[in-house]
Amino acid sequence: MEPVWRQQGRGRGRSQEAQGARFRPGGGRGGRTEAPHSTAPLDKFEEIRKSNQAAAQRLVESHVSSSSSDDEDDDDRERQDGKRGQILASTFTTYTNQTGGDATGLVRTGQYLSDLFQSGALTCLICIASVKRTQQVWSCCSCFSLFHLPCIQKWAKDSVFLVSSVTDDDFGQKQHPWPCPKCRAEYPPSAKPNRYMCYCGKLQDPPPDPWLVPHSCGSVCQKELKPTCGHTCLLLCHPGPCPPCPKMVSVACMCGKAKPLPRRCSNKAWSCQQQCGKLLPCRQHTCSQTCHTECRPCPRVSVQSCVCGRQKAERPCSSPQWNCQQVCGSPLPCGNHTCEKVCHDGVCPPCPRSVSRTCPCGKTKSSLPCTEEVMPCGDTCDRRLSCLKHTCSMRCHRGSCETCRQEVEKECRCGKHRKLMPCHKEYLCDSKCPKTRSCQRHQCRRKCCPGNCPPCDQSCGRTLGCRNHKCPSVCHQGSCYPCPENVDVRCSCGSTVLVVPCGRERSTKPPRCKEPCRCPPSCHHPTREAHRCHPGPCAPCRQPCLLPLAGCSHTCPQACHDLVLVRSQQVQLAGPWEQPTEPAFVQKALPCPPCQVPIPTSCFGEHEVSPVPCHRQGRFSCGRPCGRPLTCGNHTCSRECHLVTDGNKCEVCEEGCSKPRPPGCPHPCPRSCHREDCPPCSQMIRQRCHCKISILYVECMILTAADDQTKVKLSSCNNQCPKELSCGHRCKQVCHPGECEDRCQQKVKLRCPCRRIKKELQCCVSAQCVVQCDDTCRDQQRRVSHMKEAEQRAAQEEEQKKLQRIQTDCRFSLQEELEAFEKRQQRGGRRGKKRGRRGDADGEQGRGGGWGWSLAFIIIPLGGALLSAAAFYLLNTA
Repeated sequence: MEPVWRQQGRGRGRSQEAQGARFRPGGGRGGRTEAPHSTAPLDKFEEIRKSNQAAAQRLVESHVSSSSSDDEDDDDRERQDGKRGQILASTFTTYTNQTGGDATGLVRTGQYLSDLFQSGALTCLICIASVKRTQQVWSCCSCFSLFHLPCIQKWAKDSVFLVSSVTDDDFGQKQHPWPCPKCRAEYPPSAKPNRYMCYCGKLQDPPPDPWLVPHSCGSVCQKELKPTCGHTCLLLCHPGPCPPCPKMVSVACMCGKAKPLPRRCSNKAWSCQQQCGKLLPCRQHTCSQTCHTECRPCPRVSVQSCVCGRQKAERPCSSPQWNCQQVCGSPLPCGNHTCEKVCHDGVCPPCPRSVSRTCPCGKTKSSLPCTEEVMPCGDTCDRRLSCLKHTCSMRCHRGSCETCRQEVEKECRCGKHRKLMPCHKEYLCDSKCPKTRSCQRHQCRRKCCPGNCPPCDQSCGRTLGCRNHKCPSVCHQGSCYPCPENVDVRCSCGSTVLVVPCGRERSTKPPRCKEPCRCPPSCHHPTREAHRCHPGPCAPCRQPCLLPLAGCSHTCPQACHDLVLVRSQQVQLAGPWEQPTEPAFVQKALPCPPCQVPIPTSCFGEHEVSPVPCHRQGRFSCGRPCGRPLTCGNHTCSRECHLVTDGNKCEVCEEGCSKPRPPGCPHPCPRSCHREDCPPCSQMIRQRCHCKISILYVECMILTAADDQTKVKLSSCNNQCPKELSCGHRCKQVCHPGECEDRCQQKVKLRCPCRRIKKELQCCVSAQCVVQCDDTCRDQQRRVSHMKEAEQRAAQEEEQKKLQRIQTDCRFSLQEELEAFEKRQQRGGRRGKKRGRRGDADGEQGRGGGWGWSLAFIIIPLGGALLSAAAFYLLNTA
């Protein structure tokens, strides 16, 4: 389908003039005339705009005038219903005259007639199209369904053709029946419809008459009623089944005891309510039911003998014949055998061995007594084996013959292969049949198929013409049968039902209903305006809104606006080739308009009273000066008339305060003109502390209200006084006025001369106190002096010992030198010179060693003296 903007002649895209210009003759390259490039798009868009406006206008008008159109439709329906009622009354008149106005038997026939008058109710199940009153139709005698005459003719022809192509060896030689598409009732070949007849079959090609039932001849039906009673139908030519017979006949009751009474022919059977009393088949009890047609089996239990009479048992009276399952055992007439039959009645059969018998193979006959067995004749058996091709080669024997085991060349069932195998076995090859089955859709695929492929056993599964169900039949040729299901098409309230074939519910209009519309209101009103049941959505509500408006006690006087058609906000389209994604109009709930009820209201300053709409209800400004007294109590507000609230007060007096200040406060009042007392002064006064080091800030109101002692505290920085006393220590008091006290409280330490005793005293008292050494100090001094003397003596003795050792060493060294010199003098010569040299070296070493000893002798006493001095100093300091 082409887009809407490309469909010509529908008000979108191009006008008729544009179409004529497009298909104008001589439109080749040389003869075609084109509009200027600049004006063609503008004209196109202008046409599209106009067409959209026209469509929107039509949509709005259709919604606005929906109520008037519904009224017109109701009038048309009333006229059509009146005409339909007249036609039905004329059709049923002859029947209701017989029944005295009772039409209970006409329900089924009336349904068929109402379907004829209902638009879209009758559907041809072959083509799934509506059956119109001007079309030629055929009606089934079994299910009374209507079909188009060409459709049923094609259906009958195709059905016979398919059956013949599948079942006939000589195609077309036999005459096959054809079925009804709905009820499958079979019709003989001679009953193929070839003429358009009325329902009763009297008139060919009945003319359409608006005052008669469609496809009817208008005369009395006169069909034989079913069940057959000898009477005929009294209705005018009609569709559907004939109603029950309305004639009155005189009939006796079902048991025949009561006198005959006049009854309706279609309901002859009646009961006199008396007990039946007939003897039941058990021959023991009588029927206890009320008047009826046939007695039921006896429901009681009694003692019954078996067939042979040997046993008795309690059995239902309705089944007196029973067997005891014992063998008869009675002696047979031969006198040698007994009867082997189970419990039976009557005489036992003759002995089965007393008749003429044959040998097992059946070739020799003999008449032996029943006590003797017939012996085999000894000849070849020659009985046919199970293969039915060979005979038994054994001698005459009892029992069954053996299986045929001859090797023969066998052909498989499909005839494609041959093989040697035993005669009793069937040869089946593995070849699968490639032929198509009768459905002409699936292959046979049976192994070794002889050619008579079985019918297709798969389900058809093709979608039927209704597009809702699939064919449940076995896979078949040709078109599927119409869908047998029916669908109920209901009106909006569900009271009126229209039964249509499956598949027609989408194109069938809902039936007309006379009941009031039951759709719940889509707005806030509890009920809708009274109107009849209708398809589609209800018309917009025209009742007054009457909702309480926000902010006031009035109600909305406008028409209901819960669902109002408004233009939707759409995205700007790039051109006519794009389609809008949303509808042009949508239904939305609009808010109630503002309340317009006038309310007398005074201005903010209550200077005047004027009427104001309720939605703007509230005080207003009249434009005059306010005139309210200001908070200072001395002036009035000069602003324009205004509302006094927490955030919108009258103006503040800007003149300065002239009230006197408290004594001692040098600052003016910071507030403007006011009525109450001035607030305490919160200005900060700058001053130095008593010690003249820190700068302090004190509120004016605190300083002026304080006494002398408090002022001294406020002027103190609360730090230690930085001044020095005469003793050299710092003053310990907090910042204070005046001179510092000369009595120093600082703690000082005093020691004795030996510095062993230590005392802590206040600085002011230390000058008057002296610490003297005690006896312990003196004893300690003596011990120290004795220790020093002992150390000196030990050092002197050590020095003397060292001098003695040095002197001894010097003597030994001098003696050795002398001895060495004498030896050199005695030897003489070069050798003596060398030795003399060696002796000189040794003498030098000896001199060097003597010098070292002399140095040690000097240093050691000096070290002892130093150690003793250090010990003495340490003792004194301790």
